[in-house]
Amino acid sequence: MIYVRASKAIAARHQAIVSTTIPIFFKVHFSSPISSILNHCCDENNKVPAALPDSQFQHLISELTRVDTRPKHEYCIGKKFDPEKFRPLIVETELFLRVLDSLKENPRAAFGFFRWAEGQPEFNRSEFAFYSMLEILVVNNWIRTAYSVIERAVDMNFDGLVDVLIDGCVRSDVAVQLINLLLWVYTKRSMVEPCLWVFKRMISDGLLPDVKNCNRVLRVLRDKKMVTEATEVYRMMDIVGIKPTIFTYNTLLDLYSKQGEVQKALDLLSEMQNKGCPPSDVSYNILINGWSRQGNLGQGEALIEMMIKQGLKESAFTYNPLIRGYLKKGMLDEAIDILKEMEIRGVSPTVSTYNTCLYGLCEHGKMEDARQSFMEMMERDLAPDIVSYNTLIWGYCRLKNFDEAFDLFHELRGKHLVPSVVTYNILLHSLCQLGKLEFAKQLKEEMIAEEIQPDVFTYTILANGALKAGNLLMAEEFYDEILYRGLQLDHFAYSTRIQLDMQQGMVPGAFSLGEEMIKQGLQPGVFAYNICMDGLCKIRDLHGADKLHQDMVSYGLSPDHVTYTTYIHGHLKAGHLQKARDIFSEMLHKGLSPSVVTYTVLIHAHASRGRLALASNYFSEMRQKGVSANVITYNALINGLCKARRIYEAYMVVAEMRENGILPNKYTYTIIINEHCEIGNWQEAFRFYIEMQEKGVWPDSCTHMVLLKLLGKDHELHTAQCIEDIIGGAEDTL
Repeated sequence: MIYVRASKAIAARHQAIVSTTIPIFFKVHFSSPISSILNHCCDENNKVPAALPDSQFQHLISELTRVDTRPKHEYCIGKKFDPEKFRPLIVETELFLRVLDSLKENPRAAFGFFRWAEGQPEFNRSEFAFYSMLEILVVNNWIRTAYSVIERAVDMNFDGLVDVLIDGCVRSDVAVQLINLLLWVYTKRSMVEPCLWVFKRMISDGLLPDVKNCNRVLRVLRDKKMVTEATEVYRMMDIVGIKPTIFTYNTLLDLYSKQGEVQKALDLLSEMQNKGCPPSDVSYNILINGWSRQGNLGQGEALIEMMIKQGLKESAFTYNPLIRGYLKKGMLDEAIDILKEMEIRGVSPTVSTYNTCLYGLCEHGKMEDARQSFMEMMERDLAPDIVSYNTLIWGYCRLKNFDEAFDLFHELRGKHLVPSVVTYNILLHSLCQLGKLEFAKQLKEEMIAEEIQPDVFTYTILANGALKAGNLLMAEEFYDEILYRGLQLDHFAYSTRIQLDMQQGMVPGAFSLGEEMIKQGLQPGVFAYNICMDGLCKIRDLHGADKLHQDMVSYGLSPDHVTYTTYIHGHLKAGHLQKARDIFSEMLHKGLSPSVVTYTVLIHAHASRGRLALASNYFSEMRQKGVSANVITYNALINGLCKARRIYEAYMVVAEMRENGILPNKYTYTIIINEHCEIGNWQEAFRFYIEMQEKGVWPDSCTHMVLLKLLGKDHELHTAQCIEDIIGGAEDTL
């Protein structure tokens, strides 16, 4: 029997399927439709197998054809089947195919029986059964039902279906319809490789896909940013004579412009016009959007002029990308000019236009302008939506104006708007920044009570906030809630969990999470590696840090300045100054720019160990490269100079600090006071002690301990009295 032979062929080539990512469909050749399959499946006299008498078979077929034939939707199959009576027809594939052949002119009865059979455990779900059902549906123009059956066939991962259709088993017109349906299913599911394989197979066998399916394939490739493959599909369409539509061109223009393929997009624009398919307003809007995303705003404005010359009407969709582009660059005046220009030309701003303005203004901290734009929006009778409120709330939170943010949160509810998960996430992030974890927990519970389900980002924000506050137990609880709710972890969630494990000293657990990320198809990024690097350096596992650095490079990741700074700091703390300098040289060789933190850790380590020449060199180098020192950098150098008894050079550094607008803090004063105490210069120590308070810098317990450390216990009371007298005298003179 052919079914048995085909099954053996499938089994023999199973390994070939597993080893490739592109479906390999097995060749099973037939000379005619369903009846041809049956000729192979039954005996040479073409009789029903002896297991079921012919009279009984015909009786069952007669019952099947009495399915309710009143007009109804093709999916509404109401016939109930008696399992005991009809089971013999589905146990043997040959009998089942004969049943379908007998019902080929009654698609309702055939599909009803097929759907019932699919639910029976004894039914053998072969590609032949699905193919036979599909042929009946397409011939009878039950296309929507055929689509659902093909979806099921794809779910079953059948091999051989395409070859059966292409290699002459059915009429070519039926084969084309079925393969087009299969291609449609693949495109709907964004299955790139099967899409391309079936498309190319159809072209090579002369069965041309319809242009709608070609457009669907191009949309999938556009969404996957596959420029080369999309261009190849378009060229193949041209070669075999499939005429592109405006949707074909617009899809390609969208892909090219978003991927920065400027010349390809311009060439295609010319090609459209030459082939008698003039660009539409959508075509120009797509290009303007793409150019604006690439920062080519001048080209975007030129396209608007070209669009107007061709008599096409602009819309808010035309101007919004340019406004967004100028705001992103901080060119606020130019963005306002575009807004004015669109209104002069009779194009009214939309809510989306204002939301674009709000985001750009908030991003640059222009909250007064943003609020004015928000009010103007309402004056034009444009109702702000949840995106408008979320943007303003986000802007205020960025500037730590949390009162305004929460006022807007309450206001939007009064406008009968429902806060989204994004709204809550913005506010929760702000509360975590403030360290108000209990308040954040209450807001999360309120969110759930309002039937707005937290997402993985919500819990990660909370866990990260707890981590920064040093509340590891609470961070663990939030992470457990992610798992309890069955949420899928993303990069941010995994990175937070890795950080939690590293802080708890659970290094193996952190690295196993990295392996788990890879298994889930999430390649750990530089951020995750930086967390591990920091954890290893903190526990002084520098061998592990060296190995991690090598692994990053071997996995194709480029360590950033944070990676190198952490790595350098780890070796400096261990006293490996030469190794740290070698790593720093490697960092420069890789073209990375050291930050103020990088230079500060190098200056501190060398200055504190008496290597002042090297520390000074790093200090000079950072200034030459335009990296501004901060108060911590200056304190590191001052500390080194004081330890080397070079107090007057330390004074010069303090003077330079002030010239550069950086005021000494309590650590600066404490370092200098400590040095004067060390050399017994009490008068200078007290002078700086008084000066720091006059400058509004208040001493802490560390400062006081420095003043008292060289005195014996018997002198502490006397010294304290002296200090009080000096302070009192200073206050009297103020």
